[in-house]
Amino acid sequence: MAVSGEALVYLAITAVLSLSWGKYRGFEYIIVNYRWVLVCFFLLPMSVAYDVFYFLRNWFVFKFNSAPKLHKQKVQDVQRQVYAWRKDGCQAPMCTARPGWTTVSFRVGKYKNTMRNIKVNLIDILDVDTSHGVVRVEPLATMGQISATLNPLGWTLPVLPELDELTVGGLIMGTGIETSSHKHGLFQHCCVSYELVLADGTCVKCSKTENPDLFYAIPWSYGTLGFLVAAEIRIVPCKKFVKMEYKPVHSFQDLLKVFQEEVTRKSGNEFVECLAYSKDEAVIMVGNMTDDAELDKINPIGHYWKPWFFKHVERYPSSGPGVEYIPTRHYYHRHSRSIFWEIQDIIPFGNHPVFRYLFGWMVPPKISLLKLTQGETIKRLYEQHQMIQDMLVPMKNMGDSLKCFHSEVRMYPLWICPFILPSDPGMVHPQGDVAEMYVDIGAYGEPKTANFDAVETTRRIEEFVRSVHGFQMLYADSYMTKDEFRLMFDHRLCDKMRAKMDCTKAFLDVYDKVSRKARS
Repeated sequence: MAVSGEALVYLAITAVLSLSWGKYRGFEYIIVNYRWVLVCFFLLPMSVAYDVFYFLRNWFVFKFNSAPKLHKQKVQDVQRQVYAWRKDGCQAPMCTARPGWTTVSFRVGKYKNTMRNIKVNLIDILDVDTSHGVVRVEPLATMGQISATLNPLGWTLPVLPELDELTVGGLIMGTGIETSSHKHGLFQHCCVSYELVLADGTCVKCSKTENPDLFYAIPWSYGTLGFLVAAEIRIVPCKKFVKMEYKPVHSFQDLLKVFQEEVTRKSGNEFVECLAYSKDEAVIMVGNMTDDAELDKINPIGHYWKPWFFKHVERYPSSGPGVEYIPTRHYYHRHSRSIFWEIQDIIPFGNHPVFRYLFGWMVPPKISLLKLTQGETIKRLYEQHQMIQDMLVPMKNMGDSLKCFHSEVRMYPLWICPFILPSDPGMVHPQGDVAEMYVDIGAYGEPKTANFDAVETTRRIEEFVRSVHGFQMLYADSYMTKDEFRLMFDHRLCDKMRAKMDCTKAFLDVYDKVSRKARS
């Protein structure tokens, strides 16, 4: 078909203007600041299609109870692949074949390219046993999938991390936290048992009473002991709403004082978190489940036309304390639509009422699709100008920790979530022999300090966290040396089990999978 002269002129002018604008502002500026074009017109529709497919697929599987029937067959397939690896001479270490871009971490593991990939297609909820208070799930079952299944039955997980896409396997092999963690601990502390395919191809079950060393070694082991194929997790009754009380504070000392009072309160306060909007201004939130709600105070915050949760909370420092009732599942996934606050850097106008009403039903884009389409330039720019970190520190050191973050990155909001850390064996435990209250300080976004350097700044924060016997979440960029990493995490039990089960040839060491050098 012929192209008119006018069309050619129009295309030429458009190209010249685009090139001129790119030359004037820099192509890196355009790639970062206009990424929303790709996200809005391509990734959001793809994300919706993905969600619809998996919703229907999971509903069908659970409704017709096909998952338990196929589970044994799928585990045998994992075993068959491990046996084949051994028959081939164990030439390269093994890892799951799940592509790195499908994980929630913003990094992709480079190590998968040189390892023997084992397909672990285990994505289902196997059984909900309300009589014993447990749910049995496969490792790739997600938090969104589990809450959608349990909440209508009147049950929930004691600790249900808020992002929909987080998987059971990632939360066990890495870690998971929620605003109920000051009562129940980390995600791993709610687990009753694990089933693992080991380096020799056998499938074993472990719990506090059966293979206890293996049970305590699995959390934070990052797939270095075997392939997780199932887990049993405690479930607890849930109610229709979470009664939320918003308590704004306007000084650093009040932040520390009020937060500690609410966390250590003897009764009530099933949920506690804090969003700090500056060094001196924050909102502390406490929640309790209830079946009764004041009708004029019900706020279904999860509806697509509603403001992003962190923006909703931001109004309380000026409006004063408040109370509202949030439907329980909306509460659990209150940070999902805005990926905490990362989405504002991707779709800057995403919280505008017009956008929310017209297109909010498609938000958020899948993190996996964001990773798949980011390219090397965006990866490099994100590393230079963004920080995504969760540092776990003793609550007694919370003040100094917040000062460290303020000095090093001066980025807000900060997410502050308390958790009780039992004195259990394994990679992560308090210094003493008794449980200790810790806090997770989550920093996500663009640092505002003039001297920010991704490597040097992160290393200074890591050094501080080690000095107070804290821990860095394994999904985040780690610039520690191997010796520094082993100082932060107690490897004694993991090393013992790796030696006992002949894992050194079968699986990489934890550091070799999570260090910055191992990720792109």
